Formats: sequence, C-alpha cells, structure tokens
Amino acid sequence: AQYVIADVTHTEQIAHAVQQAITTYGHLDTAFNNAGIGATPAPLHLLPDHTYDTIMNTNVRGIWNSMRHEIPAMLTHGHGTIINNSSTAGLVATPVTAPYIASKHAVIGLTKAAAYEYATHNIRINAIAPGTTQTEMITNWLKQNPTIETTLLNHTPLPRHAHPNEIAEAAAWLSSNRAS
Repeated sequence: AQYVIADVTHTEQIAHAVQQAITTYGHLDTAFNNAGIGATPAPLHLLPDHTYDTIMNTNVRGIWNSMRHEIPAMLTHGHGTIINNSSTAGLVATPVTAPYIASKHAVIGLTKAAAYEYATHNIRINAIAPGTTQTEMITNWLKQNPTIETTLLNHTPLPRHAHPNEIAEAAAWLSSNRAS
C-alpha cells in the first residue's frame, strides 16, 4: 500500500493522487471518497458564510473533484467502483447543523446521478450513510457541546456510535465483486 497526501478541495492534488495510483498499480479499481468536515453546531442564522463555504467545498466539491478524476481512469480501464461517504445526515435533518446536512444531501444526489450515468460503463458508484461514528470530528463536537450526544443517540436505532472499522468494512464490501 502507499498513500498520497492530497487536499480534496484542490482538483490538481486529486489528479496527482489518481495518477500516482495508475503509475504504481497500472490502473484504478476502487476509490473510497471519505474526506469530510463539520462545524460547531449552531443555528443557521448565526453561521458565517465561510463556515458554509468550507463545509461545502470539502464535503461536496471534494467528492466532485475526486470522481472527475477517478471516473476517466476507470473508463480507460473498463470498470471500477466508487464509494462516497455520506451520512444519515444526507437522508434526514437535525437542528443546528444545516451546512453539514446540506452537504451530505448533496453527496447522496451527486452519487445517484453518477451511478446512473456510469452504470452502463461497468462503474458501480454507491454512497454509504453511516450514523454518528467515533471520529475526531464527533469527539470535538462532544467536547464543545456534551448535551448533543443525547440528541445524536436518539437518532440512532442502536444506542451507540459506530466505529470507523464498521464503515471501512462496508466500503470494502461495496468494492468487492460480492456487491456486483
């Protein structure tokens, strides 16, 4: 395995990362677009423009930039799988997280559109929508506002947060031939 450090908001860095995969392995079979950020929960009218812009640039444009470079590589190779990480926030809304909710709804829509567009080219594109997951983002949110944990768990059928390994397992399965 190898890694390439890239900022998903910079299309040239994503192009470089995809090219590195092709140079190293000959082609790109699977991509898991998993970069995402949130913000300190606050009422919509109190959030500054830069908060909205930063979240949308990372969570939506990051997926857009990634797929714009991954899809041509997969078209050349004749197949591939792309998994975009959304959230249950892409399916339902909760208060005080409007930009995050909007971004994850956009990821779902972008994924659906791309899935239809490239299915006949043997490229499977899916999104996963995990609930609250034990990540640095959630840990920071809970430190800033401990009372939000009850709200988060109330929107979860199982009274616990997911572990990142559970999300990785879902992405790995969607990448496999078993998900064809």
